[in-house]
Amino acid sequence: MTSMTKNSNLRIGLFDSGVGGLTVLRQIYRQMPQESILYFGDTARLPYGTKSPEEILQYVREIIDWMIAQGVKMVIMACNTSSALALETVQDEYDIPILGLILPGARAAVQQGKRIGVIATPATASSNAYGRAIEEVNPTVKVWQVGCPEFVMLIEQNQIDSASTKEVADKYLQPLIEQKIDTLIYGCTHYRHLEKVFQSILPPSISIIDPAEYIVVAAEKELELMGLKSNQAPAPTRFCVSGLTQQFAFLSEQWLGFLPSVEQVQIDEQLIAINEL
Repeated sequence: MTSMTKNSNLRIGLFDSGVGGLTVLRQIYRQMPQESILYFGDTARLPYGTKSPEEILQYVREIIDWMIAQGVKMVIMACNTSSALALETVQDEYDIPILGLILPGARAAVQQGKRIGVIATPATASSNAYGRAIEEVNPTVKVWQVGCPEFVMLIEQNQIDSASTKEVADKYLQPLIEQKIDTLIYGCTHYRHLEKVFQSILPPSISIIDPAEYIVVAAEKELELMGLKSNQAPAPTRFCVSGLTQQFAFLSEQWLGFLPSVEQVQIDEQLIAINEL
């Protein structure tokens, strides 16, 4: 552990391909209000769910390198695709705690039901990360996973309330309903933004698991264990994106309740400097 990471008042680094990670950020605000956050949305390269494992690993390494250069004590992958494809590799490569969504979400789902559906990006679904994690916790549980390539872009384009979004959601959910699932996992942090759409389609008996809630519980335990919980008032959240700032800020205001100041950051192996816009 480097001396930098021993400073309990450093920020927590939180990243996603776009606005999906705001669902995790909201949970941090509720559960760990004393913590300062560095949020990065890799909007220039979204969606992650259709990228190759090699591309995802490269992106994740670049983001973590940049976050460490900014000074963070922990990194939370608020992205299921990254968690599924890169978490174990980077946990071995870096000396700061790095948390992913899959295992906290799987543990919570197994406590709820025996017939579990997972909606996720194609990359997360094909990785079978949730299937493996659930089997590890309870091998008797049945799991069905559906790759949903259209959801992320519909959300990023603010099409949440459109009729076509409900049609797409119905197409993805019906196979799981037919399997008589009792629990549904949001296998992508973006999907919480579609909760009203899902609730209009799903039978009310199906429990919904949002791993965002459970990764924050895991993060707090980890910080406590390492003596890294903040002991001072938080700094304002720093929002950074690799793409356009205005669209991200507009969507963020709807979901966070305030209009954030957003920086555009170019991230590559040379860690090009930040240009505040």
